[in-house]
Amino acid sequence: MFLLVLAACNNSSDSDKTTTDSSSDKKETTTNTSTANTLTDQEKTEGWALLFDGQSTKGWHKYGGAPAGAAWKAADGALFLDTSSKKDWQTANGGDIVTDDEYENFDFKVEWKISPAGNSGIIFLVHEDTTKFKHSFESGPEMQIVDNEGHDDGKIVKHQAGDLYDLISSSKKSAKPAGEWNQAEVKILNGKLDLYLNGENVVSTTIGDDNWKKMVAGSKFKAWPGFGTFKKGRLCLQDHGNMVSFRNVKVRRL
Repeated sequence: MFLLVLAACNNSSDSDKTTTDSSSDKKETTTNTSTANTLTDQEKTEGWALLFDGQSTKGWHKYGGAPAGAAWKAADGALFLDTSSKKDWQTANGGDIVTDDEYENFDFKVEWKISPAGNSGIIFLVHEDTTKFKHSFESGPEMQIVDNEGHDDGKIVKHQAGDLYDLISSSKKSAKPAGEWNQAEVKILNGKLDLYLNGENVVSTTIGDDNWKKMVAGSKFKAWPGFGTFKKGRLCLQDHGNMVSFRNVKVRRL
């Protein structure tokens, strides 16, 4: 997650987090590589669509409108960020990538693997207007991706893997160690937001209600008017300058 975030205290009054398990994907395991980046017949019937074909960045572009940078590569059935060349806190020829399409009510699933001491994120409801929002995280909330053991953010409340970054801590610590695949899910329906990590429902809240506004006002995001107010936006995979991989990236509209 982005470097500038200030740590905030976590208590029951500033979150709607839940301790229930995912009803649809409880304890679901990551996919075997032989079936990665494919849809089952049932998923097709349910309306799922792949956002990664296993071979290219088709369907994605760099935040701001340019083609996806060359540092985003596809190999061995995974979309990964090659961080061998750095630029400031991000990657040369990298940058955040966002979906070509926008989504309002949706169910998004992805498997991610972070490098040791790595940091990244899944950002959603991104409003791609660079005249108002220089970075994707200035408009869209984020589900944190981080090596809890090796990165400093992993020691900060609301900055750990699966957290709604700087807003709500995960109700359960279900992240796997760096170098292992984790399964994440972001589900939004009429403002109701649920985050799942490895089958556990780790965050549940309502975007835009009074409690949401209170949480934003007490976070770093208060610096950007408009953050977390958009009902429709793009999905984003973050370049935080650390190696990160994704596969089985899929979405369905609700």
